[in-house]
Amino acid sequence: MAVATPALVSGDEFLRLHGDESGIELVDGVITRLPMPGSEHGEVCVNTVLAIGGFVKSHNLGRVMSNDTFVRTRINPDGCRGADVLFVSYETLPADVPTPKGPLTPPLELVVEVRPPSDSYSQVSAKAFEYLEAGVKVVLVLDPETASAGVFRPNELPRRFHNGDTVTMPDVLPGFAVPVAKFFE
Repeated sequence: MAVATPALVSGDEFLRLHGDESGIELVDGVITRLPMPGSEHGEVCVNTVLAIGGFVKSHNLGRVMSNDTFVRTRINPDGCRGADVLFVSYETLPADVPTPKGPLTPPLELVVEVRPPSDSYSQVSAKAFEYLEAGVKVVLVLDPETASAGVFRPNELPRRFHNGDTVTMPDVLPGFAVPVAKFFE
């Protein structure tokens, strides 16, 4: 029995059809529905917005976005991922330029992904590498199950932070330092 291969969808078509939906991404041209990750995931996302967003706003560095903000990650086959939280500096997207209505196109300084219960660490790592390949400078992966963080950068092995460690990202957020536990409180 032959299995039908799904038709590839362009990023523009995906955004036209699903641009206002959460829980759905375009992965290598294929529309992919994601299970709702639950309350723990949402709480970690809010903690992240408070920590990173508070730092960014207090230092007037740029914009912080959440709620599956679409990021265009690939072209041919196209990819649009929904970032849990992201930071884009005023250097990249100046303060006097309106926030785009559609997806953001890297370069972006930082994308944060909170590992949902339905994804393995290798799945969320693959997503982190996809963001890096698209031009995101740093990807922070938070894992509620292990209360740990992974920092991914291009051409480097991921760096792991655990309870008792402090996360810093001086290349994108100079002066930012938050204990790992703050993301999971």
